[in-house]
This record gives sequence, structure tokens and C-alpha cells, in this order.
Amino acid sequence: MEHIYAPWRKDFIEKKEKEEGCIFCKRKDLDISIESLVIFKGKLSFILLNKYPYNNGHLMVAPYSHKGDFTELDDDEINDLSKNIKFALSALKKAYNPQGFNIGMNLGSVAGAGVADHLHWHIVPRWGGDTNFMPVTGETKVLHEILSDTFERLLPVINDLKNHIK
Repeated sequence: MEHIYAPWRKDFIEKKEKEEGCIFCKRKDLDISIESLVIFKGKLSFILLNKYPYNNGHLMVAPYSHKGDFTELDDDEINDLSKNIKFALSALKKAYNPQGFNIGMNLGSVAGAGVADHLHWHIVPRWGGDTNFMPVTGETKVLHEILSDTFERLLPVINDLKNHIK
């Protein structure tokens, strides 16, 4: 039997690295960097890497405002979030050429939200055959790219795209 080594998953699986406070509020004022996981900052929302991605290129888009109820967002926030979801899709298409995407959010902890009090959208690139036996039998997902590689792959694409936004 072959062994698959994915050490970056250990803290998540063992729940040792529980971050205190709102992970989005802590990052909204940080600079763009691999340490912050922030890869783009918009007017009312920002894009960041998911620290424990479901697939390579897994991004999240979150408003700067700490709101856990979608109905609390004003029209400007909804427009900015939509714009940045679209922007993230464009960057992922250019950097990864996926065959599809899962885009969504979980509203409330009973719906699966890990951070229920700060809205955020997940954008997960998908490819045919990207699911296998590991999530079912091993209760883990094996990725071929570490976060720093994802950051380095996406940042130039994002910078190029934002220079062409009007």
C-alpha cells in the first residue's frame, strides 16, 4: 500500500489550531500576503485563500462588515460581493482552467457554517475526476498544491486582471 503524505492537514484534522475570534475580521485590515491568506481587497469585501481547501484554488469572498445574516447586507455590499465573486471566478479560470465551480455559503452553524457570524462565500474550482476514494474511505482530501503555491499562482493573475478593470 502506498502512503500519501499531507502534513498541512494535520492541524485541521486534529483541531489543534483553533483560531480565536472572527477569522474574517482579523484579516480584513491585513495586507495582501500568504501569511494573512488575503489575496485581493475590494471596496466593501475581500478575497482570501481557504486555509483548509476542498480543492486547489479554493477561495472565499467575505464582506468587511461583520454580519451573519444575509438580509443585513445593504445593496452596495451585495454588489461589491457579487463583483468580487465574479472577479475571483475570472482569476481562477485564468490560473487553473477548471471545468466547473461550486459556489456557495452556509448560513448558520446548523447549515454547516464554520464561521456562522460572518458571511462568506466559498468558490471551489472543479475538474472531472477530482473526487476519489480518499474523502469517502480516508475522510480526507489530498491536494497536489500547498497554499503558498496557490498564492503565488493566483496573485500575478489577480494583479493583471485588476489592472484591466474599469
